Amino acid sequence: MSRLLLGAVLLGHLGVCSAAQAPEMLSKPTEVRFDSVDYRHVLHWTPPGNSSSLQYSVQWKIYGELDWLDVDSCQRIQKPQCDLSALTSDLREWYYARVHASSPPASKSAWTLSPRFSPRSDTKISSPLLRLNRTVKGIVVRVKPPRLLVRKMHNSLQYKIYLMHSSGEETVFDMDCCSKKLTLKDLKHKTKYCLQAQTLIPAHAKSSTRSAVKCVTTL
Repeated sequence: MSRLLLGAVLLGHLGVCSAAQAPEMLSKPTEVRFDSVDYRHVLHWTPPGNSSSLQYSVQWKIYGELDWLDVDSCQRIQKPQCDLSALTSDLREWYYARVHASSPPASKSAWTLSPRFSPRSDTKISSPLLRLNRTVKGIVVRVKPPRLLVRKMHNSLQYKIYLMHSSGEETVFDMDCCSKKLTLKDLKHKTKYCLQAQTLIPAHAKSSTRSAVKCVTTL
């Protein structure tokens, strides 16, 4: 009987030791999602609580593929974000990414998966900036789109220019990406006009919100 009791005590002691030596499972990151603007695709996540000393590692894959691939520039990083623009640049594909947290030397969390991401459908398009000059002929409009968008989609960009009259009437003008300026003529003298611009990518059926309103009084 004493031998059985001794054996039970030893087994219990070993179980306690094993449990103490087992690596702690960390809480995993949450809200893993792509934030994409003008075809710059940045993965963001929310760190778990008490995360000041945690590191994060990111993997990605194309939808339908079996193997996850490391993002070399986002292994054991401390910032809760990772730029995946270069790896997810094919607009025809869909992508996934996942993140886990680790606390050296051994503790780590489970992976957290992002929703499926389409660079073509899910990116948001920025509004262009408007530059207005008054001349004796009317209002000269110049459009400055975001630099990232120009590099990626230069030949596909178009713009709509909205001219708002004091009466509340609105006139819409089309402008392509290669036009340097648009001159609005036949306007009333010494009259205030307000304008907005909108970026269009017809090939992807995408558009931005309208830009901030800019107003000018004609000569």
